[in-house]
Amino acid sequence: MDDPCRQFFLEPEQTFQRRYEALRAFFVAGQSLEDTAAQFGYRVAGLKSMISRFRAGCREGSTPPFFFRTDAGGPGAGDAPKTSTDRNWPRWLTAAS
Repeated sequence: MDDPCRQFFLEPEQTFQRRYEALRAFFVAGQSLEDTAAQFGYRVAGLKSMISRFRAGCREGSTPPFFFRTDAGGPGAGDAPKTSTDRNWPRWLTAAS
């Protein structure tokens, strides 16, 4: 029944979502570097570099690039620029009702 919803998370097509899911698999689920790279279509060296940049960003306290603010309100609402990728997402994923 929820197969399309499961596929959204298991086989991400959007670049930022794929990065998020790969980093989450590595850091939270404890998947190996090799397994994570294979699952999300990265080369091991590329994923290793992404992990290194993510760790450096966390140490600096910077927000990872796959998190963005929406126009839904809250701190900084409306600060995030609209990009062409916004048009690729269903409205219910990019705006609050």
